Amino acid sequence: MFERKVISGKFLVFILLVCIEYCHVFSSGDEVIECMESEREALLGFKKDLINSGDILSSWGIEDDKRDCCKWEGVECSNITAHVIRLRLDFFRLVGNNISSFLLELHYLEYLDLSYNDFGGNKIPQFVGSMKQLQHLNLISSNFSGVIPPQLGNLTNLRTLDLSLNNLRSENLDWLSHLSLLSRLDLSDSNLSDTNWLQHILKLRSLEELLLSNSNIQDVLVTTSSVVDDDYLFVNSSSLSLSVINLSENNLTSSHAIDYLFRPNHLRELYLGGNKLKRLPTSLGKFSKLETLNVSFNSLQGTITKSNLTRLHRLKWLDLSSNSLTFHISPGWTPPFQLDYLSLASSNTGPHFPTWIRTQSSVNSLDLSGNNISGEVPKWFWSLSPSLRTLNLSHNQISGTIPHFISSKLTSIDVSFNNFSGHIPLLHPNIETFQLSQNMFSGSISSICTITTTLELFSLDLSNNQLTGEIPNCWEYMYQLTFLNLGYNYFSGEIPRTLGSVSSLKVMRLRNNNLWGELPSTLKNCQQLELIDIGGNMLTGNIPSWISAFSQDMAYLILNENRFYGSIPPEICNLTRIQVLDLSRNSLSGQIPHCFNSFTELLDKGTTNGQDLLSYYYYVESASVQWKGRESVYRKRTLRLLKLIDLSSNKLVGDIPETFSSLKGLISLNLSRNSLTGNINPDIGQMEVLEVLDLSRNQLSSTNTNQHGTIAVSGGS
Repeated sequence: MFERKVISGKFLVFILLVCIEYCHVFSSGDEVIECMESEREALLGFKKDLINSGDILSSWGIEDDKRDCCKWEGVECSNITAHVIRLRLDFFRLVGNNISSFLLELHYLEYLDLSYNDFGGNKIPQFVGSMKQLQHLNLISSNFSGVIPPQLGNLTNLRTLDLSLNNLRSENLDWLSHLSLLSRLDLSDSNLSDTNWLQHILKLRSLEELLLSNSNIQDVLVTTSSVVDDDYLFVNSSSLSLSVINLSENNLTSSHAIDYLFRPNHLRELYLGGNKLKRLPTSLGKFSKLETLNVSFNSLQGTITKSNLTRLHRLKWLDLSSNSLTFHISPGWTPPFQLDYLSLASSNTGPHFPTWIRTQSSVNSLDLSGNNISGEVPKWFWSLSPSLRTLNLSHNQISGTIPHFISSKLTSIDVSFNNFSGHIPLLHPNIETFQLSQNMFSGSISSICTITTTLELFSLDLSNNQLTGEIPNCWEYMYQLTFLNLGYNYFSGEIPRTLGSVSSLKVMRLRNNNLWGELPSTLKNCQQLELIDIGGNMLTGNIPSWISAFSQDMAYLILNENRFYGSIPPEICNLTRIQVLDLSRNSLSGQIPHCFNSFTELLDKGTTNGQDLLSYYYYVESASVQWKGRESVYRKRTLRLLKLIDLSSNKLVGDIPETFSSLKGLISLNLSRNSLTGNINPDIGQMEVLEVLDLSRNQLSSTNTNQHGTIAVSGGS
């Protein structure tokens, strides 16, 4: 009896010790603390070392109601031991000079994710390699730079390592060979150009996912002389069981190395786009489990036949675009797969419409652009798939009409640069991008007013067609419209007032129509406008003073070849980020404002504001401006570098403001065909990047002959 009591007592003592050591639960009045004190202090030290943690770490604190660190945002503790085992701080917008060494006190941490924060472009600290209990380390897009520390090879328990979207480099990947448990590796966007990457990857026998896109990897020849015997035996007898390979955007010219990386019956996803490959992997026809194949933007040659695709029963995503392939597939062939995504853009698919696509009744994205396809679209095509959401048939020679009613599931349609005719198809509420430019569509576009519910429309381009009638006055339903191009048609009437209700508008191009009347005052509500091109119309009235409402982002203001009169309002100088100002060929009078030195983008030859607009949004293809006396169309790449002021062919009087000489970044200045008088400021010669200076057809009293590319200065009228 006594012995049983002793055993029971010892058992109770054991349970108490376990609770103290592992559960770490103390009671002090009504307060219960489950978090380890040392780990709580370590986390607070990590927070203190940050430059800015914002409000997102507000749950981390020393207050009584915040003492349990297991309840802090981004912190996960073990349900058994109460130790911190996971730290998920991705997308927290944290700012710091580097990762704090306080994390070394988290001895049981298995999962660390600091992705999408900002650590100041500093190196990944070497001490991270001492956190040997880590199984998952993610530092995606966290603004790290420098050499990847080889000490990461000490993390022998790692299952996943993701350092992508930083500015890292490595000259030696020997440390990788120690990570024998690694199943997922992502070093995308790192510079691995000086490494023998393949030799080290082949040693990671647990690896399932390999992602090295945009990492400057080179071709590596694998032979018996370049690897040790054991490695060679391993390569040839049991290649890695990789299920995902992403080697896109590199300098690979041969698929030789790729053939060593996988067993065909394991591979699910293969991304090789953006390389210089000349042939497909030899074992392509054996990828029986392949779901995704992207080999776009290479130099692939040869013929694609059904034998290349017959065994790809599970294929869902196929991208063969931008290659030099030849397709030899019989019209009656029925593929063994049902695709969700298909892109054959710029891949020599034409001149006939590929009829095997008729079998793809589940496709939701289809791109056949740039293939010289001619003739009419088969009637079956417009009801191909009830799931179709994005369609691109642009840059072909397709003719015929488009049905009035197209799939209500479509969110994007691009049939630009073809020979389509007839009326434009009806818009439906789900459409986001509607690109019909450079065709032969005709008639009115009043049909866009038939929908009286809110549209999701983001981009509308009907330019370079034969459209007529007035521009409809129903834009209040298109509150998300950002890009509007109706230029080079035959529209007449006034600019509709409801365009002013589209506050999201960034680009408005109504160039070369027959529009008349004054600018509607409602446009001042479009304060996000960055490009206005309404040149080549019959618009009248004064340039309104409310034009300063565009001051925040306006970069391109093109009002040339209209009938505007009156003086140039001084408020135009509030458009401080202007790059192109073209008011030429109007009837403007009065003096040139003396405040053009407010155009800060033109003061410095090294800055441009329009680059973001024109590079990010592919919808902005070009703009027409006067250059060296004639209208020139500037495409995206050159337009964003152009800095120009053109006030020519007006009725301006007075002297040339001295402030022009401060515009050091100006490339073209045209003040010709006015009634300007006085002396030419000699400081104009200090405008170093000025290529075109035209002051001709004025009443100026002197000349300037500096070393500009094109100079025209005369006193004649």
